[in-house]
Amino acid sequence: MRIAVLGGDGFVGWPTALHLSNLGHEVHIVDNLSRRWIDTELGVQSLTPMDSIQERCRIWHQETGRKIHFHLLNLATEYERLKSWLADERPEAVIHFAEQRAAPYSMKTDRHKVYTVNNNTNATHNLLAALVETGIDAHLIHLGTMGVYGYSSVGAPIPEGYLDVEIDTPTGKKAQQILYPTRPGSVYHMTKSLDQILFQFYAQNDGLRITDLHQGIVWGTHTDQTRRHEQLINRFDYDGDYGTVLNRFLIQAAIGYPLTVHGTGGQTRAFIHVQDSVRCIELALQDAPEAGDRVRIFNQMTETHRVRDLAEMIAKLTGAEVAYLPNPRKEADENDLIVKNDQFIALGLKPITLAEGLLSEVVDVAKKYAHRIDRSRVPAVSAWTKDIAKRVEHDPEGKRLRSVS
Repeated sequence: MRIAVLGGDGFVGWPTALHLSNLGHEVHIVDNLSRRWIDTELGVQSLTPMDSIQERCRIWHQETGRKIHFHLLNLATEYERLKSWLADERPEAVIHFAEQRAAPYSMKTDRHKVYTVNNNTNATHNLLAALVETGIDAHLIHLGTMGVYGYSSVGAPIPEGYLDVEIDTPTGKKAQQILYPTRPGSVYHMTKSLDQILFQFYAQNDGLRITDLHQGIVWGTHTDQTRRHEQLINRFDYDGDYGTVLNRFLIQAAIGYPLTVHGTGGQTRAFIHVQDSVRCIELALQDAPEAGDRVRIFNQMTETHRVRDLAEMIAKLTGAEVAYLPNPRKEADENDLIVKNDQFIALGLKPITLAEGLLSEVVDVAKKYAHRIDRSRVPAVSAWTKDIAKRVEHDPEGKRLRSVS
């Protein structure tokens, strides 16, 4: 199958491209390399050393004999080029990772909010419009987020996309299914909520075949393919904007940094290992909807945990200290999260859960590359509001020079 991986240079996009190429698919990465530019903006780098995308693709070809094609293209701003590229290559499936993915980054300033909306929403709509205009019957798989639902405690499992409701009418109650209500907690999550509406319209209006994956927080380092050569290693973010909570705890433990729990730590989050993430993409590809079907929605997660429980688990494993800090996010102190993931289990997913060996693997990687860590970039300091910004802790280690006068 000819597959376009949009955003294939990213944290989940790169291992997905390798996984699909390893299965024998013809893989085309389309990326504007914006994530690398954001590293430059933030003055931070991936924990793991990353070669250029061209060199990574060359090493993959050297190791496997399989070729991954790379195309430099900005989906959000180069609509005509995108349309021409689709018309020329005519992919049979399009996997859409090409969105700014960090909630804290989307809340840093008004400029970051505007960039996130422009980039994410335009990229998605340009892609949908171009697929219709070119008449390409490609299966579109989009990487969404569990965060579109927010983190309120409703006390019932979150279904996979659709909610059964009853509506009062003049002739009595009528059953209906609606998209599960969204309650985004950041500008980033808001763009993913907007994506859902765009998908719903283009599926019903133009018959596009769309699968939307509401993914949990990704953790882990390696997949089977990234282990094949050191230069194929995946990017690994540890900073306060892009580092995901479990990976950050493991890195903090590896370098003797306090495990920074924000607020009470009672926030419950959904998680998935990076190897399961790429496996879910494969399973979704094999279960494509038909033209005219409604958008197929999967909850792409394997387990849920409270943040403070994760911190205590890592502290017990590594001997690290836990530091409770003010929360830069505007969210409830405590929440429950019950999530259905029946569809992927039915398709054959055997989940990788938090196991000591895999957690230790991440710590080992962090120790190997600890010399690349800038400790000043570890704290999460992007605040959701100006009032919250006043109480954000910028120096969890207490190492800032202080006046004695």
